[in-house]
Amino acid sequence: MAAKQIVITTIFPPSRAVKMFSKLPDYSVIVVGDKKTPEPWSQEGVEFSPWNDRRFLNSRLAELIPFNHYSRKNLGYVIAMQKTPVSIIDSDDDNLPLEDFGFPELSFIGNVTPENQGFVNVYQYFSEKQIWPRGLPVLDILKRSPQKFGVRGSEIGIWQGLANGDPDVDAIYRLTDNTECIFDEREPLVLGRGTWSPFNSQNTLFRPELFPLLYLPISVSFRFTDILRSLVAQPIAWGLGYQVGFTKATVFQERNPHNHLEDLLSEVPMYSATSQIPLMLEQATLPRSSILSCLINSYEELLKHGVVSKAELFALEAWTAECEQLGFS
Repeated sequence: MAAKQIVITTIFPPSRAVKMFSKLPDYSVIVVGDKKTPEPWSQEGVEFSPWNDRRFLNSRLAELIPFNHYSRKNLGYVIAMQKTPVSIIDSDDDNLPLEDFGFPELSFIGNVTPENQGFVNVYQYFSEKQIWPRGLPVLDILKRSPQKFGVRGSEIGIWQGLANGDPDVDAIYRLTDNTECIFDEREPLVLGRGTWSPFNSQNTLFRPELFPLLYLPISVSFRFTDILRSLVAQPIAWGLGYQVGFTKATVFQERNPHNHLEDLLSEVPMYSATSQIPLMLEQATLPRSSILSCLINSYEELLKHGVVSKAELFALEAWTAECEQLGFS
């Protein structure tokens, strides 16, 4: 079986983070380029996929994913899935792996939150700072999250690792505080069914059974796409018997340059939609027998509420066709 696959997208020359990932034993690295990515692009130990990768010349999915959009990363997931890896890990070109980079086991015994708590601020468990993950509904920023947990076994479908330094927070945090955060080294925390948290694509592991949930939607903004993916993934994972867990920081983010105001404008659709998305997805028919049907039904429901556009369903159809060829149903 192939090594764990790390998928990264970049518009820059090989970064320090990419070079560090390329040297990790037991991991393989795939980097996806875009039209802005300088060429030639080469880094020893990295498989690079340029914007005009010949492997996707006849790919309906590649045709439908817009250029200069983070969802180009979907093509990297396809390459990774074809290698039948034990896991696929999302990261970014500005996340430096720490010495203890890695994730807990997928069969995990440890702290689990109560069920049906709605949105919780997981960062409160790992830090006393007033800090919250990107995608947490703004009305929940000041809400106190549960601090009492049970201990039991869980099958983890997705692990979200945190990031020290400049972690993944929203533009509101960066415009009002923006101080460095070093998270506490605490034991992992698993979310009970019906307890929600957004998770990102910066330090995140997916197990093979849930690879189709890697899909990044194409019709929402760069700052919303991985957050929307996370909210679609959680109820599907629960229906299939898996949970989402959060673990300590194992990367240090040296964030690429951003315009905070532009980020804020890009996040506005996220702020207006996230609090309502769990209710939208509860209305969707999510048959437990088919992960691809769950995915399609979820995005059809989001289309009804105007969260995504019709273009999303065309791209999703192409994505599910790729997944079907790889044995998913």
